[in-house]
Amino acid sequence: MLKFYFHKTPNPMKVALYLAETGLPYELVPVDTYKGEQHSPKYRAINPNGKAPAIEDGGVRVFDSNAILLYLSEKTGLLAGKPEDRGEMLSWLMFIASGLGPFSGQSVHFRHASPEKIPYAINRYLREAQRHYEVLDTHLKGRDYLVGQTYSIADIAAWGWVDKAAVVLGEEALTPYPNLKRWFDAISQRPAVQVARDVGNDIEFKTEQDDVTKRALFPQNYAKD
Repeated sequence: MLKFYFHKTPNPMKVALYLAETGLPYELVPVDTYKGEQHSPKYRAINPNGKAPAIEDGGVRVFDSNAILLYLSEKTGLLAGKPEDRGEMLSWLMFIASGLGPFSGQSVHFRHASPEKIPYAINRYLREAQRHYEVLDTHLKGRDYLVGQTYSIADIAAWGWVDKAAVVLGEEALTPYPNLKRWFDAISQRPAVQVARDVGNDIEFKTEQDDVTKRALFPQNYAKD
């Protein structure tokens, strides 16, 4: 059975939504990133990058959320989009993987987690996150889905981060992006979204933002012992 290595954060939530939408059977394997479990030799053998999510599928390891979405959709044919939209699909998945996700993450970090409030960094990453949201908003004008005429892994990939707009962008969240908000509200009404939100609710993940957590999430900030 498919093993899904999970923590309740934006990138793993993409995979949780895909699995909820498709009904593929899987075994949930929690990875408590606040405790540093992602750095264990056992997990690094699955994801050498030491992050969640990852999957194991009959001896095949796949890590990075968008790679997992591509792998599963290509294997099953579910939510993969149409062949004629392949270029568009890859373009938006890479936009999300290399732009929307990383800049959203850095905006969250420098606004909420950094021990120093650095105005340049806060402004830089917030403005870049806003720019990526603007790109999506412009693209979604008159469109129901990111790629083609049907719901696909591109929508799932974007949803994982857009779901955290209030944390990434601040109180206004999606208000300045009416097309993106309409798209997000429609996706969020899908029954599978609530199923995905419930994944891991019975697991007691660490929540304290203490020194152990900071060393687990940002080990590069600390001198090696």
